[in-house]
Amino acid sequence: MSFNIALSGVAAAQKDLDTTANNIANVNTVGFKESRAEFGDVFASSLLGGGRTKVGDGVVTQEVAQQFSQGSLQFTNTALDLAITGNGFFVTVPDISSQDFTYTRAGQFKLNEDNFVVNSQGDNLLGFPVNSDGTSSSIALSTAEPVQIPDSSGNPSPTSEVDLRMNLPAGDPALDPDDFNPNDTTTYNASTSITVYDSLGESHIQTFYFIKDANATSNEWLVVTSVDGEFYDYTNPDGTVPADPTIPNDGPVGGVDQNYVGFGQTLTGPGGATGTTGVWATRLVFDSSGDFTAVQAADGSSLPTGTAGDILLPTTVPLSGLTSGADTNQTLAINFNLDTNGIGDNEPTQFASSFEVTSLEQDGLPVGRLTGIDIGPDGLVRATFSNGTSEPISRIALARFSNEQGLTQNGNASWKESILSGEALAGEATTGTFGDINSSALEQSNVNLTTELIDMIIAQRNFQANSRALEINNALNQTILGIR
Repeated sequence: MSFNIALSGVAAAQKDLDTTANNIANVNTVGFKESRAEFGDVFASSLLGGGRTKVGDGVVTQEVAQQFSQGSLQFTNTALDLAITGNGFFVTVPDISSQDFTYTRAGQFKLNEDNFVVNSQGDNLLGFPVNSDGTSSSIALSTAEPVQIPDSSGNPSPTSEVDLRMNLPAGDPALDPDDFNPNDTTTYNASTSITVYDSLGESHIQTFYFIKDANATSNEWLVVTSVDGEFYDYTNPDGTVPADPTIPNDGPVGGVDQNYVGFGQTLTGPGGATGTTGVWATRLVFDSSGDFTAVQAADGSSLPTGTAGDILLPTTVPLSGLTSGADTNQTLAINFNLDTNGIGDNEPTQFASSFEVTSLEQDGLPVGRLTGIDIGPDGLVRATFSNGTSEPISRIALARFSNEQGLTQNGNASWKESILSGEALAGEATTGTFGDINSSALEQSNVNLTTELIDMIIAQRNFQANSRALEINNALNQTILGIR
């Protein structure tokens, strides 16, 4: 019996050495979880045996248990290097149509030839589908999909509004709007330009010309606009087209100069009346303190002031001259941010200083190319594009188990679900008991090398002691056999 007891001790010490050696060998394996050999004594007695004098029957290895404690983080420069701090496992499948789930804490991911996010073994990382606002549309492994980074360009967005704020110099000389000529800088007081975009993302230059009206008070300015050198009429706020300036008594032809700006060319209208060709402008009105007080429509009528606190008075410019295949019904709303409560921070001014554009913005976007990937702590994957936009792609799926130590080891720092582990529970990072996802970081092995070396010394001593017990048992047997 003593031979068997000593032999079980040798086997247990060998198992302890093997476990410790495996831990040490994987001290640099990302996502690796150390193991611990757990032993139990063997004791067997018969019904009528003497239990008080019974000697144990040795030792048995009960389990080599995985220890799922948190490993330290190593930070990298790669966005697809992922680490989980807290509870949870990444979920991978061997191909995009498979439901053979594997669970891992090793986050060394990269892109394959089809732009799918995969690990070193080529397994696809799974994520939950998301809506346009980044919220998950479904949280279940059955609906999770392999994460794929798009190789398409960011969608363009046509310009719908231009926000314009400037100071118009109060001391500038007044000019006759009928003499306006874009090729003659002496016929207008100032100008500025901005790039706008059509529905296909093609860029166009919109230019604004400012003319201090000599036919009105000293505090009224006309604004004329062109796109790619082609001038457009400002339409009325209700969408109606301004009256024809060639009709007598309607515009400069009849001697009543409202918001019509000419190009210095003579035009003969009905009844023989003459005037100048041009476009309808919009009129900006200021008071004696330089405060912007009103915008007049293209036909010279006053614009409505809107509701209190939201005084936005855009006029539209139909871009009917675009011929690139873009939407020819595109319109541009010009927003001067009128504030009827006094001098506002976001509206034009007329002060005794030089012409200065303080804000000139538009809401369109050109076509964008993929410039980077951003992964948040909640696992939301966003693609960023060169036009300044970002698009949510997927949310990285996490899974947890009631009994992590019941998982079946699969190699490559990965595990499979088993009866002992319970079913996988899917969820999102930062919710419930799930941990955070760290981009540009890797979870190192949780092996403590110092502890493992000490355990190895202990296991070695145990092996030697049990080997010595075998030697003594052998010597006793030799002695007994030598008795005569």
